[in-house]
Amino acid sequence: MYKLIVFILLALPFGAFAQTVTTGTVFDYSKKTLSLPGVTIRNLNSKKTSSTNKEGKYTIAANVGDLIEFSAVGYHTDTLYLTNLLNRTIYLPVKSTNLADVNVEAVRMNSQITDAKDPLAEKYTLLSTGGNLNRKRMTDKVGGLNLNLGYGKYRREQRKEADLQEKEMYQQEIDENFNEKAITDLTKLQGEELKNFMILYRPSVEAVKGERPYRYAFHISRAFVAWQKLTPEQRKLQDLPKLKTN
Repeated sequence: MYKLIVFILLALPFGAFAQTVTTGTVFDYSKKTLSLPGVTIRNLNSKKTSSTNKEGKYTIAANVGDLIEFSAVGYHTDTLYLTNLLNRTIYLPVKSTNLADVNVEAVRMNSQITDAKDPLAEKYTLLSTGGNLNRKRMTDKVGGLNLNLGYGKYRREQRKEADLQEKEMYQQEIDENFNEKAITDLTKLQGEELKNFMILYRPSVEAVKGERPYRYAFHISRAFVAWQKLTPEQRKLQDLPKLKTN
């Protein structure tokens, strides 16, 4: 009986250490050195939960392949796919807040400004009031042609240019966040597989634009789960057909 009790006591520590855990620290995304206490840590596979201490540190039972969710009041939720159980550093972005209502009081403007005449009003068609209270849209035609005819084309060109600039801005953001280092840190993919993964699962501009801020780590984690379900042939990009030469 004595030997049995001694054996049980000796076995308990080993049983406790046999449980796998992952650890880390959670920081504010904008203020990199500001640790976040009270962040809820949830293992989406085992449903176990934990939280960060006053120093922003956490420990939660987990295994490789689990999805770990990080959530806090006032911050965007992020999800981490565990490729190993090494210590992690997590950054949570703050949710954007709406500005409070502003009361605008009436002000008295100088009549010399509000009553100023536009010297070109009688010659050219105004495209807008431009803030001048006494301006009005003119209907005069010069040489039998309405000068507003070119405005629609100008507006279309401006919108097209703005759309291109916006798209370029999102493409640059994707390049900065969906890159080889970020993907390798989360998935350990390298070489040809890494290149194929980046082409297959690069986020679209529409997806990034629709979710602000876009959770790139979560996207990479979900994409890697889908990648692992592909066959080796499906992971390879099909070669384009060669052009026929005369």
